[in-house]
Amino acid sequence: MTAGRRRAGVLVSGTGTNLAALLDAAADPGYPAAIVAVASNRPSCPALALARARGVPTLAVAVRHADGDPVRRDARLAAWLLEQGVELLVLAGYDRLLQPSLLDAFRGRILNVHPSLLPAFGGGMDAVEAALAHGVLVTGCTVHLVGDTGVDAGPIVAQEAVPILAGDTPDRLRARIHEVEWRLLPAALARLATGAPPEAGPLPAGSGRR
Repeated sequence: MTAGRRRAGVLVSGTGTNLAALLDAAADPGYPAAIVAVASNRPSCPALALARARGVPTLAVAVRHADGDPVRRDARLAAWLLEQGVELLVLAGYDRLLQPSLLDAFRGRILNVHPSLLPAFGGGMDAVEAALAHGVLVTGCTVHLVGDTGVDAGPIVAQEAVPILAGDTPDRLRARIHEVEWRLLPAALARLATGAPPEAGPLPAGSGRR
């Protein structure tokens, strides 16, 4: 049921663990957003299979399906998301920069999750490896609004620190960061869905994965 709830779409490229957290949260009828569409740039990514198994409409548009042009790809994605009635957009492990057609269609209503304490280690997909290589003692994850001011540079909605432990490998550290992402991202979407200012107050309780 989506009555009275904001309609959210999710862009994915990977296994879908953050998508699963969002779907779990949205299964609660009291959650203020419904996941109504999932799209990807990778037709074979497991996240799409997860969405289909949960009964969510999906679309995959690889750049090769758009004449090799990312602008055409994102125009197709934006048009389809709007056809599905999407109001809010979440990037949950999406590994491509958004082109203007997507940014313009959902301006001020796009959330991204990044595995670092931004602005540290922003701008790439290797934030976990970079944190370890730099020898920092603490990293974490950030949920922020996406705009056109730069990569991973939009207003921060939520952050949480994750300590780096002796002997950490990228896989071990990434697993602990994921556990935090699964809480923060559904709560941040709930905030956006209820119209709360990004920086204001504690995050609303979500029912994401524990």
